[in-house]
Amino acid sequence: MKTVRRLLYRDIVSSVVFVALAFLSLFFFIDFVDELGAVGSREGYSALNAAFASLMELPGHLYELAPISVLIGSIFSLARMAQSSEYTILRTGGLGPVRAIALLTVLGLAFAVCTFVAGDYLAPAMEKEAVLLKARFKGGLNLGTAGAWLKDRKRTAEGERSYSVNVASANPDGTLMGIRVFEFDGDGRLVSRIASATGRVGKDAVWHLDDVTVTHWPVNGVSDQARVEEQHLPRLDWASGLTAGVVAAALLPVNTMSTVDLWRYASHLSQQEQAAQRYAIQFWKKALYPFACLVMIGLALPFAYLHARSGGISLKVFGGILLGISFVLLNNVAGHLGVLHGWTPWLVAAAPSVLYMVMSLAAFAWLVRYR
Repeated sequence: MKTVRRLLYRDIVSSVVFVALAFLSLFFFIDFVDELGAVGSREGYSALNAAFASLMELPGHLYELAPISVLIGSIFSLARMAQSSEYTILRTGGLGPVRAIALLTVLGLAFAVCTFVAGDYLAPAMEKEAVLLKARFKGGLNLGTAGAWLKDRKRTAEGERSYSVNVASANPDGTLMGIRVFEFDGDGRLVSRIASATGRVGKDAVWHLDDVTVTHWPVNGVSDQARVEEQHLPRLDWASGLTAGVVAAALLPVNTMSTVDLWRYASHLSQQEQAAQRYAIQFWKKALYPFACLVMIGLALPFAYLHARSGGISLKVFGGILLGISFVLLNNVAGHLGVLHGWTPWLVAAAPSVLYMVMSLAAFAWLVRYR
């Protein structure tokens, strides 16, 4: 059995690596050509910077393409072994269906671990560096015309206070620009506003603001004696519950966040009574996505039991590509539908993988029984 394991693993892994390298080369070329359009429009942005930014996006592409690469590589390897009667000889030598499933399950779990490492450690770090590199030449992160909004809530001596924080833009070094903090009392009345030109978020969730204008409104509402007070300060330390990680999650794209970061940010949104469905679904998709490699191995296994008369390797590989594309399409559509209809996040994330796993096991059982 050790010889059979070595033969299967070596053949499948080499095919998967070849397919993954082919996909990554294609995506690098596409990203590089797309980045070349910005070489002349950004000051100091050279072709070398464009190539470096494209390289840093490769771990993210590897994470996204890992299940499809596993599917196509496994189908190619198993179909080739079936066509050359190698797999038939292995079956005659004692490789039954249960043993075949056990061997490929271990290999699928190994692919899942590699996908998890790429998606949870390499891809977020590299994607973040790519975003910051592009922002360095753009003059800052593009947060849109409305900027980024965050919410916070805490209890004070005057009662419960809620805060709406707006950040207009951010520099690659972590400096926040155009900060506005609106403070509301328990009845929803505006109490104060803090406007700051620049600021940074400390590790202890204290915002260090510079060039600050603080405006206070009377708590008791409008009256003859009520007046608005304005105060100018060169520096102000504002303590909040918005940590640097929460701020980074609000400012940076979702693909720069790890599984733990997504969980923390979704929990923060839920605590602040904000819509957290999108990030909850993203968390479960990221947590369960590596196991899609196991599903792809299961989809590829029935191809080893197809006779050579059922079609050449190219036809089977083409069928594998269609299966992979349909899986990615269903996975994305399920995520969008889950956000629109408010479906249970973990069910939305797990449904495509469970469906394709059932299909693969049903096809495998039918082939073993009737073919």
